[in-house]
Amino acid sequence: MKIEEKYIDLYEKMDENINIRKFSKKMPAMGYTSNLDVLCNFQIDILNKLLEEYMQGEDLRKLKASKVIKTVEDFISTVVYFCRMGIGGEVDIEEIKIIEKFFSTTNGMGGTAAQAAMALAAVGCPSIIHLTDDSKEVCDILYSPYIYTVSSDGNLIHSNQVTQRSEQEIHYIIQFKKGDVIRLGDQELVIPVSNRLIITKFTVNEIVPFSKPYFDYIERHAKDISSNVLSSFNALKDKEILQERLDSVRQHIRKYKANNASGIVFFEDAHYHSNTIRKLCIETIYSEVDIVCMNEEELAYTLNMYNFPIKIDDIISCMEGIKYIKKNLKINKGIIVHTKDYSMYVGDKLEFDIESGLIYGNMLATTKAMVGWYGSKRQISKVLELPLSEKGMYNRELIGKSDYASETIIVPTKYIDKPKYTIGLGDSFVAGVQICFM
Repeated sequence: MKIEEKYIDLYEKMDENINIRKFSKKMPAMGYTSNLDVLCNFQIDILNKLLEEYMQGEDLRKLKASKVIKTVEDFISTVVYFCRMGIGGEVDIEEIKIIEKFFSTTNGMGGTAAQAAMALAAVGCPSIIHLTDDSKEVCDILYSPYIYTVSSDGNLIHSNQVTQRSEQEIHYIIQFKKGDVIRLGDQELVIPVSNRLIITKFTVNEIVPFSKPYFDYIERHAKDISSNVLSSFNALKDKEILQERLDSVRQHIRKYKANNASGIVFFEDAHYHSNTIRKLCIETIYSEVDIVCMNEEELAYTLNMYNFPIKIDDIISCMEGIKYIKKNLKINKGIIVHTKDYSMYVGDKLEFDIESGLIYGNMLATTKAMVGWYGSKRQISKVLELPLSEKGMYNRELIGKSDYASETIIVPTKYIDKPKYTIGLGDSFVAGVQICFM
């Protein structure tokens, strides 16, 4: 079956595949953080006015990203850097008031677990979520009959039944568009790729408080938990707190697997604020999980840390890096890499149809990029009308002719050149992949 036909076939079988899960009462568990995203209506004209007001005499090509934003100048320099490079990432800010006056905003959902749960709910697929920021604003956005969390007494509830309120955490989201032109005096820079910058002011997720009832529920009902998704350790800064959380998760994973040997432990990687934290996290947890999932930038960052640089535009170079990580960090089954042009799984053969997971992941992520929210099945149908990524098709052919063909499944995305939305695409992808785990 051609890849175009597989997209159509899986789209037509989506309701059937989700209904099988509902009938068998199986759900993925989505951990671990939630927060309120404040989506900035980022306008290039406003950035250019800020440059004119605050950055006269600066060289656009020499502006750098700050490790921590402390001033308006730090903010402008950081935004220009990410726009110029066309890369995504996260940067801390000392005081949100530095930027909140510049752009109009709307509220959205943040956190891998929370966004993935919402993407699944949009197609009628249930999931259980671990909350950290359980503020009213977050719980209102999260409310759905398909999204469950665990109450303090160990029962499944919906977010409108949550009573405990933690400290709220807000992330500002700056989305920039390919082709927009940054100007300062007679200098011009064209943004090469649409992407996003997350400005973070951590509160609750700096420690990622764990819900014991959530973990107890997953362990007791492990047979009903088709996959156990781990994410969101990247915001932690204290090594002792991180080690404590990782030790708890390792014990939890082992109990889960003891009660459901076929359940998939799925780790979604992220942008880390510290290589020390990144190294401790992945060297502690990778060997405990079945599948590690990341984008190409995260793949490159990790490999650079181990002095194994790759070219992210070269699929064979990426493959060599993936093989290095799987072998040296002892991942149990395999690695998924997702990009705007393709997604691929590299590793051992699975009992599940991982190709269908990659296709569902591509569908949900591209729909969010296209419509700006979590896509319904009707909205997903519009994705089928898009062409396959030419670069993705080329990479698929290269892999098919390479020595890596027998251990790799690669699926070109439905390509969208100028996405309406660039935040949470990886989280929507993660959501789609979970549909293949039964």
